[in-house]
Amino acid sequence: MQPTRRERSCAGCRGAQGGFTLVELAVVLAVIGLIIGAVAIGKDVQRNAEYAKIKNKFIDQWEQAYNQYYQRTGVVVGDSQIAPRIMVNGAAYVATGTNPVSGGDMGATIAAGNEPTPVCAHAPENDAAVRSSATAFVANTNDLRLYMTRAGIRMPPGRAEGQEDLYVYTDTNGSPQEIQVCFQWNRPGTPEGAGNVMVIAGLTPDLARMLDQMIDGKPDAQEGRLRLRNIVNGTPNGPGVEWSANNSFGRGAAAPTATGAGQTRDEEQVITLTAIYKMNQ
Repeated sequence: MQPTRRERSCAGCRGAQGGFTLVELAVVLAVIGLIIGAVAIGKDVQRNAEYAKIKNKFIDQWEQAYNQYYQRTGVVVGDSQIAPRIMVNGAAYVATGTNPVSGGDMGATIAAGNEPTPVCAHAPENDAAVRSSATAFVANTNDLRLYMTRAGIRMPPGRAEGQEDLYVYTDTNGSPQEIQVCFQWNRPGTPEGAGNVMVIAGLTPDLARMLDQMIDGKPDAQEGRLRLRNIVNGTPNGPGVEWSANNSFGRGAAAPTATGAGQTRDEEQVITLTAIYKMNQ
C-alpha cells in the first residue's frame, strides 16, 4: 500500500521537533553574554566620558576664565587694581601696623583663618570645605559671578544661567552630586600648598582620582597642581599619598580611608571630597 501524501510530508517530523542542538544553545548563550558585557562596558565608558567632560567643559574653562580675568584686568580675581596684593580677594586684606601689604613673611604676619575670604558665586554647601569661616561668602561683595560679568568674561555654562559655578553629575550609585568652584588665597604654610587656588568641592573619590590622573599624570593627593584639601604633607621627597576615601563610603561616613571598605548601599550618595587646584597667577 502506497503512503499517503500527508504521511510522506510528515516523514521525519518527530526528528524535526527535537529542539535546539547544543551548538545552537551555545551560540545563543554566547550572544547573550556579549550583549550583557557590552551594556556593562558601555556604562563605564559613559561615566569616563562624563568625567572627561567635567574636566574639559567645566574645570578647564574656569581656569581659562580666571586667567582671562588676570590678562584683562592685570590682577587676580578680587584683587585691587590700585594696590595689587597678588592675592585672590586681596582688596579685602588690610595690612595692620608694620605688616606688609604683600611680600615679606606673610606666613608670620597673617594668622591662619585671617586670610582674605574666598571668592564664590554661591554660599558653599559647607563653608568649612572652602575655609573655616561662617562668613566665607558675602553676596555682592566677594561674588565670583559679578567679578567675571564686570570684566566681560564669558563663564562656563555650568548648571544653568546664574549657576555657572555649579555642575551636576551622577555618582556610581546613580545619585546626583554637585560640584562647586571658588577661588581663594592660601597663606604660606597651608598644608595643601600656598598661593592662589581654585577650590573644587563635591568630587567623588573616583572622579578626584581621574581628574588628578589627567592633570598631574598620577593620582597623588599631596603633589602636583590638584591636591586634596587639608592634606597632611608627608616626608619631603618621599612617596605620595592616596586620596583619602573610595566609592564604598557614603556621605557622612566616619574616618574613610583609601583602602577601607565602607558600608554604602546602592541607594546612598557616595562620599565627596574637596580638592584645590593651584593657579599659575
